[in-house]
Amino acid sequence: MAANTIETKQPNQTPGRVMFMDGLGELPMLEVRTAWSTAEIYLQGAHVTRFTKKNEPPLLFVSQCSRFTEGQPIRGGIPIILPWFGMREGMGQHGFARVKPWELKEFVPAPDGSVSLRLCLPECPEASSFPPFTADYVVTVSQGLTLELIVKNQAKDEPLTFENCLHSYFDVGDITAVSVTGLKGATYLDKVANFSQKTEAADAIRISSEVDRIYLNTIEAVEIHDPRLSRKIRIEKQGSLSTVVWNPWIARA
Repeated sequence: MAANTIETKQPNQTPGRVMFMDGLGELPMLEVRTAWSTAEIYLQGAHVTRFTKKNEPPLLFVSQCSRFTEGQPIRGGIPIILPWFGMREGMGQHGFARVKPWELKEFVPAPDGSVSLRLCLPECPEASSFPPFTADYVVTVSQGLTLELIVKNQAKDEPLTFENCLHSYFDVGDITAVSVTGLKGATYLDKVANFSQKTEAADAIRISSEVDRIYLNTIEAVEIHDPRLSRKIRIEKQGSLSTVVWNPWIARA
C-alpha cells in the first residue's frame, strides 16, 4: 500500500497527521489522525468511510458487499447525495457527486488539535444541465466529526435548484435495541406507505421493520441511543429542514 504522510502540529498538542494512501480497490484515500480519533476519506465522492474515536467502536457502517471500484458508489459511510436525491430518468440515482473524484484543495490544522480538509468537486459533463456551480466539502476531524457542504451558484442571472443529502450510515450494536429521539411531533412522509403524510407520536422511534421516512421542517438535533454499544450518537445540523430515518431491514439489505 502506497502512502505519503504529512504531519501538522500546534504548540502543546499531539500532532495531527494526514496520510495519502491507496485504499481498497487502489482508490486514492486520505487517512486523518488526531489525538482523539481517526478518519478515512476516499477522494471518489469525497466519501467519509470511517470515523473512530479512541477506545470506541466505529461510528460508521460500510457494507461488506460494497464495491470499491472507480465510478461505482461506495455503500456505507457518508455518501454525498448531490445535485439530486433519488432517481431521475436517464440520469441514475442520487446524483453524480458520489461517484466523481473530488480534489483536495487544502488541509488546515487548528490550535485545538483538530484537522480540517477542504475538497472540491471538479467540473464534469454531468453538470451541464445545471447552471454553473461549485461544490466544496469541508471535513473536520477532532473529538467529533463535522461536515460542511458548500454549494455556490456561479450564474449571474439564473437560479440554481438542487437537492442534497449527507447520507450517513451509522454502526449500531443491535438495530432492534436502538431508539431515535428528537423527532416527536414532526410531520413526515412515509415512503414505505406510498409517501403518506403522518405525524410522529413516539418519544423514541424504534426499528422493527423497513423504515424510510422524510421528516419535514426539522431543525433540532437527533440522537441515536444504542444500549448494546453503551453510547449515544448525536447528529446536529444547520441549513437543512429535512431529516431522513432509513433502515432497509432484512430483504432490502
